[in-house]
Amino acid sequence: MSKLMYFIREALVSSRRNLGTTVGGIITIFLSLLMVGVSIMFSALLGNLATSFEEEVNVRLYISDSATDQQLADFDTFLKSLENDSGNIASVEFKDKDQVLADFAEQTKDNPSIAEQLDDNPLPRTYVLTLVDSRQVESTADTILQNDTFKAIADNPDDPAESIKYGQGTVERLFKVTNLVRYGCMAAVVLLVFISLVFLNNTIRLAIVARRREISIMRLVGASNGFIRGPFVMEGALQALVGALLAIFVIAMLRSFAMPQLESVVSFLPLTISASTYSMIYATLIVFGLIIGMVGSVIAMRRYLKV
Repeated sequence: MSKLMYFIREALVSSRRNLGTTVGGIITIFLSLLMVGVSIMFSALLGNLATSFEEEVNVRLYISDSATDQQLADFDTFLKSLENDSGNIASVEFKDKDQVLADFAEQTKDNPSIAEQLDDNPLPRTYVLTLVDSRQVESTADTILQNDTFKAIADNPDDPAESIKYGQGTVERLFKVTNLVRYGCMAAVVLLVFISLVFLNNTIRLAIVARRREISIMRLVGASNGFIRGPFVMEGALQALVGALLAIFVIAMLRSFAMPQLESVVSFLPLTISASTYSMIYATLIVFGLIIGMVGSVIAMRRYLKV
Protein backbone atom coordinates (compact mmCIF):
# COMPACT_ATOMS: atom_id res chain seq x y z
CA MET A 1 0.00 0.00 0.00
CA SER A 2 2.85 2.40 0.84
CA LYS A 3 4.41 1.76 -2.58
CA LEU A 4 1.09 2.53 -4.28
CA MET A 5 0.73 5.77 -2.34
CA TYR A 6 4.29 6.69 -3.36
CA PHE A 7 3.42 6.09 -7.02
CA ILE A 8 0.28 8.24 -6.74
CA ARG A 9 2.09 11.05 -4.94
CA GLU A 10 4.93 11.13 -7.45
CA ALA A 11 2.46 11.02 -10.36
CA LEU A 12 0.57 14.01 -8.95
CA VAL A 13 3.80 15.98 -8.43
CA SER A 14 4.93 15.23 -11.99
CA SER A 15 1.53 16.19 -13.41
CA ARG A 16 1.68 19.51 -11.58
CA ARG A 17 5.17 20.21 -12.91
CA ASN A 18 4.05 19.58 -16.51
CA LEU A 19 0.59 21.06 -16.18
CA GLY A 20 0.22 22.17 -19.80
CA THR A 21 0.94 18.80 -21.37
CA THR A 22 -1.01 17.05 -18.61
CA VAL A 23 -4.11 19.10 -19.36
CA GLY A 24 -3.61 18.50 -23.08
CA GLY A 25 -3.37 14.76 -22.49
CA ILE A 26 -6.50 14.74 -20.32
CA ILE A 27 -8.46 16.73 -22.90
CA THR A 28 -7.52 14.46 -25.79
CA ILE A 29 -8.29 11.33 -23.77
CA PHE A 30 -11.58 12.91 -22.73
CA LEU A 31 -12.49 13.66 -26.36
CA SER A 32 -11.47 10.17 -27.45
CA LEU A 33 -13.55 8.48 -24.78
CA LEU A 34 -16.47 10.84 -25.32
CA MET A 35 -16.45 9.86 -28.98
CA VAL A 36 -16.40 6.19 -27.97
CA GLY A 37 -19.34 6.69 -25.61
CA VAL A 38 -21.38 8.73 -28.10
CA SER A 39 -20.65 6.12 -30.79
CA ILE A 40 -22.01 3.37 -28.54
CA MET A 41 -25.10 5.48 -27.77
CA PHE A 42 -25.65 6.21 -31.44
CA SER A 43 -25.21 2.56 -32.34
CA ALA A 44 -27.79 1.61 -29.70
CA LEU A 45 -30.25 4.17 -31.10
CA LEU A 46 -29.71 3.00 -34.67
CA GLY A 47 -30.08 -0.61 -33.53
CA ASN A 48 -33.42 0.21 -31.90
CA LEU A 49 -34.60 2.03 -35.02
CA ALA A 50 -33.50 -0.80 -37.32
CA THR A 51 -35.16 -3.43 -35.13
CA SER A 52 -38.37 -1.42 -34.94
CA PHE A 53 -38.41 -0.88 -38.68
CA GLU A 54 -37.66 -4.53 -39.42
CA GLU A 55 -40.56 -5.63 -37.23
CA GLU A 56 -42.93 -3.50 -39.33
CA VAL A 57 -41.64 -4.67 -42.71
CA ASN A 58 -44.11 -6.84 -44.60
CA VAL A 59 -44.80 -7.75 -48.20
CA ARG A 60 -48.04 -6.56 -49.78
CA LEU A 61 -49.28 -8.28 -52.94
CA TYR A 62 -51.93 -6.42 -54.94
CA ILE A 63 -54.41 -8.71 -56.72
CA SER A 64 -56.47 -7.93 -59.81
CA ASP A 65 -60.26 -7.75 -59.49
CA SER A 66 -60.50 -10.20 -62.41
CA ALA A 67 -58.65 -12.97 -60.55
CA THR A 68 -60.84 -16.07 -60.24
CA ASP A 69 -61.45 -18.05 -57.07
CA GLN A 70 -59.50 -20.98 -58.53
CA GLN A 71 -56.51 -18.75 -59.24
CA LEU A 72 -56.65 -17.39 -55.70
CA ALA A 73 -56.84 -20.93 -54.32
CA ASP A 74 -53.81 -21.96 -56.38
CA PHE A 75 -51.90 -18.93 -55.17
CA ASP A 76 -52.92 -19.64 -51.57
CA THR A 77 -51.43 -23.10 -51.96
CA PHE A 78 -48.20 -21.61 -53.32
CA LEU A 79 -47.91 -19.15 -50.41
CA LYS A 80 -48.66 -21.92 -47.93
CA SER A 81 -45.79 -23.93 -49.41
CA LEU A 82 -43.47 -20.97 -48.95
CA GLU A 83 -44.68 -20.57 -45.39
CA ASN A 84 -43.96 -24.22 -44.64
CA ASP A 85 -40.74 -24.72 -46.61
CA SER A 86 -38.71 -21.51 -46.77
CA GLY A 87 -39.31 -20.54 -43.17
CA ASN A 88 -39.20 -16.80 -43.97
CA ILE A 89 -42.95 -16.23 -44.24
CA ALA A 90 -44.39 -16.14 -40.75
CA SER A 91 -48.03 -15.56 -41.73
CA VAL A 92 -50.30 -14.83 -44.70
CA GLU A 93 -53.37 -12.60 -44.50
CA PHE A 94 -55.79 -11.96 -47.37
CA LYS A 95 -57.80 -8.74 -47.34
CA ASP A 96 -60.76 -8.19 -49.63
CA LYS A 97 -61.60 -4.79 -51.10
CA ASP A 98 -63.81 -3.77 -48.17
CA GLN A 99 -61.07 -4.57 -45.64
CA VAL A 100 -58.49 -2.67 -47.67
CA LEU A 101 -60.82 0.33 -47.87
CA ALA A 102 -61.42 0.17 -44.11
CA ASP A 103 -57.65 0.13 -43.51
CA PHE A 104 -57.24 3.10 -45.84
CA ALA A 105 -59.97 5.01 -44.01
CA GLU A 106 -58.22 4.32 -40.70
CA GLN A 107 -54.90 5.57 -42.07
CA THR A 108 -56.51 8.77 -43.34
CA LYS A 109 -58.89 9.33 -40.40
CA ASP A 110 -57.41 12.78 -39.82
CA ASN A 111 -58.70 13.72 -43.27
CA PRO A 112 -61.83 11.56 -43.78
CA SER A 113 -62.86 13.34 -46.97
CA ILE A 114 -60.17 11.39 -48.86
CA ALA A 115 -61.82 8.02 -48.22
CA GLU A 116 -65.31 9.45 -48.71
CA GLN A 117 -64.44 10.50 -52.26
CA LEU A 118 -63.69 6.89 -53.28
CA ASP A 119 -67.09 5.97 -54.69
CA ASP A 120 -66.28 2.73 -56.52
CA ASN A 121 -63.49 1.51 -54.18
CA PRO A 122 -60.56 1.33 -56.63
CA LEU A 123 -58.31 -0.31 -54.05
CA PRO A 124 -57.21 -3.85 -54.97
CA ARG A 125 -57.50 -7.01 -52.93
CA THR A 126 -54.27 -7.54 -51.02
CA TYR A 127 -52.18 -10.31 -49.51
CA VAL A 128 -50.16 -9.19 -46.49
CA LEU A 129 -47.15 -11.38 -45.76
CA THR A 130 -45.37 -11.12 -42.42
CA LEU A 131 -41.73 -12.18 -42.59
CA VAL A 132 -39.50 -13.99 -40.16
CA ASP A 133 -36.34 -12.22 -41.36
CA SER A 134 -36.89 -8.85 -43.05
CA ARG A 135 -33.33 -8.92 -44.38
CA GLN A 136 -34.49 -11.63 -46.79
CA VAL A 137 -37.46 -9.62 -48.03
CA GLU A 138 -35.96 -9.09 -51.49
CA SER A 139 -35.32 -12.80 -52.08
CA THR A 140 -38.84 -13.62 -50.87
CA ALA A 141 -40.32 -11.07 -53.27
CA ASP A 142 -38.23 -12.46 -56.13
CA THR A 143 -39.54 -15.96 -55.42
CA ILE A 144 -43.13 -14.72 -55.60
CA LEU A 145 -42.42 -12.83 -58.82
CA GLN A 146 -41.34 -16.07 -60.48
CA ASN A 147 -44.70 -17.70 -59.77
CA ASP A 148 -46.88 -17.92 -62.90
CA THR A 149 -50.12 -17.67 -60.96
CA PHE A 150 -49.07 -14.40 -59.38
CA LYS A 151 -48.10 -13.01 -62.78
CA ALA A 152 -51.62 -13.83 -63.98
CA ILE A 153 -53.52 -12.34 -61.02
CA ALA A 154 -51.28 -9.35 -60.28
CA ASP A 155 -53.03 -6.00 -60.20
CA ASN A 156 -50.54 -4.83 -62.85
CA PRO A 157 -50.11 -7.86 -65.14
CA ASP A 158 -47.90 -5.94 -67.57
CA ASP A 159 -45.36 -5.39 -64.79
CA PRO A 160 -46.05 -7.75 -61.85
CA ALA A 161 -43.15 -6.24 -59.91
CA GLU A 162 -45.30 -3.11 -59.47
CA SER A 163 -47.86 -5.26 -57.64
CA ILE A 164 -45.39 -6.13 -54.90
CA LYS A 165 -44.59 -3.51 -52.29
CA TYR A 166 -42.27 -3.97 -49.34
CA GLY A 167 -40.41 -0.69 -48.94
CA GLN A 168 -37.87 -1.66 -51.56
CA GLY A 169 -34.40 -0.57 -50.63
CA THR A 170 -35.39 1.21 -47.42
CA VAL A 171 -33.99 -1.41 -45.06
CA GLU A 172 -30.82 -1.74 -47.12
CA ARG A 173 -30.29 2.04 -47.10
CA LEU A 174 -30.84 2.13 -43.34
CA PHE A 175 -28.18 -0.53 -42.81
CA LYS A 176 -25.77 1.28 -45.15
CA VAL A 177 -26.24 4.56 -43.28
CA THR A 178 -25.78 2.77 -39.96
CA ASN A 179 -22.53 1.17 -41.14
CA LEU A 180 -21.20 4.45 -42.57
CA VAL A 181 -21.88 6.27 -39.31
CA ARG A 182 -20.22 3.50 -37.30
CA TYR A 183 -17.16 3.47 -39.56
CA GLY A 184 -16.92 7.26 -39.37
CA CYS A 185 -17.09 7.18 -35.57
CA MET A 186 -14.47 4.41 -35.47
CA ALA A 187 -12.12 6.46 -37.67
CA ALA A 188 -12.57 9.50 -35.45
CA VAL A 189 -11.93 7.41 -32.34
CA VAL A 190 -8.75 5.93 -33.81
CA LEU A 191 -7.49 9.42 -34.68
CA LEU A 192 -8.24 10.79 -31.22
CA VAL A 193 -6.65 7.76 -29.54
CA PHE A 194 -3.51 8.34 -31.59
CA ILE A 195 -3.45 12.01 -30.54
CA SER A 196 -3.97 10.94 -26.92
CA LEU A 197 -0.98 8.60 -27.12
CA VAL A 198 1.14 11.41 -28.59
CA PHE A 199 0.22 13.73 -25.72
CA LEU A 200 0.86 11.03 -23.16
CA ASN A 201 4.17 10.27 -24.79
CA ASN A 202 5.23 13.91 -24.49
CA THR A 203 3.96 14.15 -20.91
CA ILE A 204 5.90 11.09 -19.78
CA ARG A 205 8.99 12.21 -21.70
CA LEU A 206 8.97 15.58 -19.91
CA ALA A 207 8.43 13.82 -16.59
CA ILE A 208 11.42 11.54 -17.25
CA VAL A 209 13.60 14.50 -18.21
CA ALA A 210 12.54 16.43 -15.10
CA ARG A 211 13.38 13.47 -12.86
CA ARG A 212 16.47 12.19 -14.66
CA ARG A 213 18.78 12.99 -11.72
CA GLU A 214 16.46 11.29 -9.26
CA ILE A 215 16.16 8.28 -11.56
CA SER A 216 19.98 8.04 -11.75
CA ILE A 217 20.24 8.03 -7.95
CA MET A 218 17.52 5.37 -7.69
CA ARG A 219 19.45 3.20 -10.12
CA LEU A 220 22.63 3.60 -8.08
CA VAL A 221 20.94 2.52 -4.86
CA GLY A 222 19.51 -0.56 -6.59
CA ALA A 223 15.84 0.40 -7.09
CA SER A 224 13.98 -2.14 -9.22
CA ASN A 225 12.77 -1.32 -12.68
CA GLY A 226 9.19 -1.65 -11.54
CA PHE A 227 9.73 0.84 -8.73
CA ILE A 228 11.23 3.38 -11.14
CA ARG A 229 8.55 2.91 -13.77
CA GLY A 230 5.62 2.87 -11.33
CA PRO A 231 5.09 6.65 -11.00
CA PHE A 232 5.08 7.10 -14.78
CA VAL A 233 2.53 4.34 -15.33
CA MET A 234 0.43 5.82 -12.53
CA GLU A 235 0.65 9.26 -14.13
CA GLY A 236 -0.71 7.95 -17.41
CA ALA A 237 -3.42 5.99 -15.59
CA LEU A 238 -4.50 9.03 -13.57
CA GLN A 239 -4.73 11.20 -16.68
CA ALA A 240 -6.80 8.53 -18.39
CA LEU A 241 -9.06 8.13 -15.35
CA VAL A 242 -9.73 11.88 -15.19
CA GLY A 243 -10.48 11.91 -18.93
CA ALA A 244 -12.83 8.93 -18.53
CA LEU A 245 -14.68 10.55 -15.64
CA LEU A 246 -15.14 13.74 -17.66
CA ALA A 247 -16.50 11.73 -20.59
CA ILE A 248 -18.86 9.85 -18.24
CA PHE A 249 -20.04 13.18 -16.77
CA VAL A 250 -20.88 14.58 -20.22
CA ILE A 251 -22.70 11.40 -21.27
CA ALA A 252 -24.63 11.43 -17.99
CA MET A 253 -25.69 15.01 -18.78
CA LEU A 254 -26.80 13.92 -22.24
CA ARG A 255 -28.74 11.07 -20.67
CA SER A 256 -30.45 13.32 -18.11
CA PHE A 257 -31.22 16.37 -20.23
CA ALA A 258 -30.71 15.89 -23.99
CA MET A 259 -32.17 12.39 -24.45
CA PRO A 260 -35.54 13.12 -22.74
CA GLN A 261 -35.92 16.20 -24.94
CA LEU A 262 -35.11 14.18 -28.05
CA GLU A 263 -37.54 11.43 -27.05
CA SER A 264 -40.35 13.96 -26.51
CA VAL A 265 -39.74 15.63 -29.89
CA VAL A 266 -39.75 12.36 -31.84
CA SER A 267 -41.93 10.26 -29.56
CA PHE A 268 -42.99 8.09 -32.50
CA LEU A 269 -39.47 6.65 -32.74
CA PRO A 270 -37.95 4.11 -30.28
CA LEU A 271 -35.05 6.21 -28.98
CA THR A 272 -34.90 4.86 -25.44
CA ILE A 273 -31.52 3.53 -24.30
CA SER A 274 -31.64 1.03 -21.45
CA ALA A 275 -29.93 1.62 -18.11
CA SER A 276 -27.81 -1.49 -18.66
CA THR A 277 -26.46 0.04 -21.90
CA TYR A 278 -25.44 3.19 -20.05
CA SER A 279 -23.74 1.11 -17.37
CA MET A 280 -21.87 -0.77 -20.08
CA ILE A 281 -20.81 2.54 -21.64
CA TYR A 282 -19.47 3.87 -18.33
CA ALA A 283 -17.53 0.67 -17.62
CA THR A 284 -16.15 0.62 -21.17
CA LEU A 285 -14.92 4.20 -20.90
CA ILE A 286 -13.07 3.56 -17.64
CA VAL A 287 -11.46 0.33 -18.86
CA PHE A 288 -10.63 1.73 -22.29
CA GLY A 289 -9.26 4.92 -20.73
CA LEU A 290 -6.97 3.04 -18.37
CA ILE A 291 -5.72 0.93 -21.27
CA ILE A 292 -4.91 4.07 -23.27
CA GLY A 293 -3.14 5.66 -20.30
CA MET A 294 -1.05 2.65 -19.38
CA VAL A 295 -0.18 1.72 -22.96
CA GLY A 296 0.85 5.30 -23.69
CA SER A 297 3.04 5.35 -20.59
CA VAL A 298 4.70 2.04 -21.46
CA ILE A 299 5.43 3.21 -25.02
CA ALA A 300 7.00 6.43 -23.74
CA MET A 301 9.10 4.62 -21.13
CA ARG A 302 10.46 2.20 -23.70
CA ARG A 303 11.63 5.14 -25.77
CA TYR A 304 13.01 7.42 -23.07
CA LEU A 305 13.52 5.35 -19.91
CA LYS A 306 16.13 2.64 -20.35
CA VAL A 307 15.45 0.52 -17.27
